Amino acid sequence: MLLATTNRGKLRELAVLIGPGFALEDLAQHPALKLPPEGSDYAANAAAKARAAALESDLPALADDSGIEVAALGGAPGPLSARYGGEALSDLARVERLLAELAARGPGASRSARFVCCAALALPSGELHAARGECAGRILAAPRGARGFGYDPVFAPKGDERSMAELAEAEKNRISHRARALAALAPALAALARRPKRPRTAR
Repeated sequence: MLLATTNRGKLRELAVLIGPGFALEDLAQHPALKLPPEGSDYAANAAAKARAAALESDLPALADDSGIEVAALGGAPGPLSARYGGEALSDLARVERLLAELAARGPGASRSARFVCCAALALPSGELHAARGECAGRILAAPRGARGFGYDPVFAPKGDERSMAELAEAEKNRISHRARALAALAPALAALARRPKRPRTAR
């Protein structure tokens, strides 16, 4: 199965969440494969990436589109989370921008937020399975923790004082938005793992 992403943190998480049963490839092994540009809808982005990857590689392909939605920012950055402030910004710079925009709303602004993930599993035949997962929480005053990636250091899941970046991998993978989306896709993944392997078409 092809994981249709170049994000190393996401690749690590997906490999753990999928578990055994698949020989996994990623886009580094398919340098000529170009994914479609992302828009402003999680589900549409995930489906488009998965379908393009499956068609071009002749492999089952898994893609996701994820983001963080902050109540005081009207749900921003949302599907634009990975491009918040421009493609050239680092994860840390995007986190700093998020905190600055939230601070500009004043000390009484809600810090409520949620992570959202839409995942899509596409087969070369055109078959598509999709699922959504969410994790509610709040934005912290400053980054904490060295694990995870993206906005994890400033997001505390509901009921926990720690940031996502302070959680052990096993803890995060029980509650994260990506874990919940992959759990919803588990029946489709299990059915795929049971299918007889077929010869790949040369590209």
